[in-house]
Amino acid sequence: MAMKKTVPAESPDAYVQAIAGWRRTLVDTLRKSVLAAGKVEERIKWGHLVYFHEGPVLLIRAEDARVLFGFWRGKRLRDLDERMKAGGKYEMATIDLREGDEITAAQAKKLAKAAIALNVELGDPTRLS
Repeated sequence: MAMKKTVPAESPDAYVQAIAGWRRTLVDTLRKSVLAAGKVEERIKWGHLVYFHEGPVLLIRAEDARVLFGFWRGKRLRDLDERMKAGGKYEMATIDLREGDEITAAQAKKLAKAAIALNVELGDPTRLS
C-alpha cells in the first residue's frame, strides 16, 4: 500500500482555508500583520506560508498542536520577543504558539517589519557570505 502523501496547498489562500479553529484565527492575524508590514511576496514553499523580500524573511506554519512563526534572522530579533527560540540553519529562530497563547497584530507586524529591514540591510539570508 502506498504511503499517503500530503499535497501542499495550491495557494496561500488555500493553505489558510484548510486550517480550522484557534489555529485559523491565529494564522489569519499573523498573515494580515505580515502583509501589512511591508512589501513581501507570499508563497507556499516547503508546505507552508513563506514570505520573501530579497530572500526568505519569515514563515507561518500551522501544525496539529501549534503554529510556528519563524524568521530566517530571528536570532537578531530576540530582543523584540523573548519567546523567540533559536534553531536550524542560518540565524533561524521561531515563536512556538499554542492554543491560548497570544501575539497581537501589532507585535506580529513589528517583528515582520524588523525582519524585512534586516533583509534590506543584509541581503538574502540563505546566501553564504
